[in-house]
Amino acid sequence: MTADGLTLIGEVATPLGERTATILALHPNPTGGGMMDSHIYKKAANRLPEMAGIEIIRFNTRGTESEAGKSEGEYDHGNSERFDVEAAIEYAFGTCHADNLWVMGWSFGTDLALRHARDQRIKGLILLSPPLKYSKPEELLFWAVDGRPITALIPEFDDYLRPAEAVVAFSAIPQIELINVDEGKHLWLGEPQVYRVLSEITKIVAPGRLPLPVEY
Repeated sequence: MTADGLTLIGEVATPLGERTATILALHPNPTGGGMMDSHIYKKAANRLPEMAGIEIIRFNTRGTESEAGKSEGEYDHGNSERFDVEAAIEYAFGTCHADNLWVMGWSFGTDLALRHARDQRIKGLILLSPPLKYSKPEELLFWAVDGRPITALIPEFDDYLRPAEAVVAFSAIPQIELINVDEGKHLWLGEPQVYRVLSEITKIVAPGRLPLPVEY
């Protein structure tokens, strides 16, 4: 439950064996169909626990619906979603007992991560297709001062922020690693792009489990 009294829908995919890391996944904008089951996240949950020992925590932010159900509340352009992110982080530590927690955002979810995932127990951020639509300069400055690692995957043909633009947009954060993905697009459609994203995620949080199997 969030600090403002809402119940959120979520799901945890946990490895049967050793847990190498936990990733809290913040989904794309629900106004464009984003939800906890958006394909990269669902495939990460289906594959990474077994392939790499990575636990995946997914949830629907307020007012967002998926096959698992609809979270209470109403969409608030990334503002009141702060309570959702904070509640999910607390769940990851308090209920799942995460000891190596990374927060991953995709599109709208990257803004939620940059704005609201500040808990000092988090190891770092992973950003997929960041549009920087809702993040303010002072929120980027927080991470510059904070110093924790941030990796951003920037698609060559992104709809919102392409590699050359990303260099300028993220220039305030000296420690960020920008990975330019050739032929990538905002939605990461197609199995080669899915494999690339899952491999980059694993390289960050559980490098000893690379390379990932090509077939699953």
